[in-house]
Amino acid sequence: MESARTIFHRSWLTSSLHSGASRPIVFVHGLFGSLENLGMITRLLKDDFHIYAIDLPNHGRSMHTADTSLEAMAEAMRCWMDENNLAEVDLLGHSLGGKVCMEFALRYPDRVNRLIVADIAPVTYPRRHDDVFGAFRAVDLGEVNSRADADKLMAPHVPLVSTRSFLLNNLKKTTDKDASNAWHWRLNIDGLERNYHQFIQGNTTTCQPFENPVLFIKGENSDYILPSHQEAILALFPNAGVKVISDTEHWLHAEKPDVFASIVRRFLLQG
Repeated sequence: MESARTIFHRSWLTSSLHSGASRPIVFVHGLFGSLENLGMITRLLKDDFHIYAIDLPNHGRSMHTADTSLEAMAEAMRCWMDENNLAEVDLLGHSLGGKVCMEFALRYPDRVNRLIVADIAPVTYPRRHDDVFGAFRAVDLGEVNSRADADKLMAPHVPLVSTRSFLLNNLKKTTDKDASNAWHWRLNIDGLERNYHQFIQGNTTTCQPFENPVLFIKGENSDYILPSHQEAILALFPNAGVKVISDTEHWLHAEKPDVFASIVRRFLLQG
């Protein structure tokens, strides 16, 4: 496996270790995102915790890899922690980041103290992002002169303006004067689409349950965590609890950041 320093091209520390926090916490973003997506939460918590945030492989500034499985991403996180001398951490992951954090906790339970999973469950999900991949494919980078041009091309596939704005955070203008295209996607779109089935699958059931405290935070109006998922959650995380943030969807941490940060703070500092 490549060095984790290469896979995780950029990771950063948002604050020094606060006297009330005994361990660092690692933030992991969701599909099509980057470490900046949880930036508001890290800023709200930076005075209480020693915070790291990472770009997942094939996202943000991290390396493009062939294997996008949950196991491979968990292993990459383990190598990254080793190289950064992080023996034990708290983990917080949203969406795909939550799946990766759950996989890590199940495979390396001695490396995780407390786990927070934002609006995802350890179950297999149906395909639900074909429209997003269609939107990416609709953009001819050779013909794009601005993000506005790309936005118009993506609109028939993804009508919601806020979703397109989120996706367009991945469109960057190159600084290479010799490049054939002025614009490029930071995401490994080919790899993510080709291996999409790998990270919508359920988390491993071959490991022992993770016995430490786990908190699932659900958006009230989101369908990513359902009552039917309770059995699967408790089978893998028997000490799990749930908090529901009212009037929120899947992007609960962006919709009500103060509430989200308050829930995180209480859970990590208790006991």
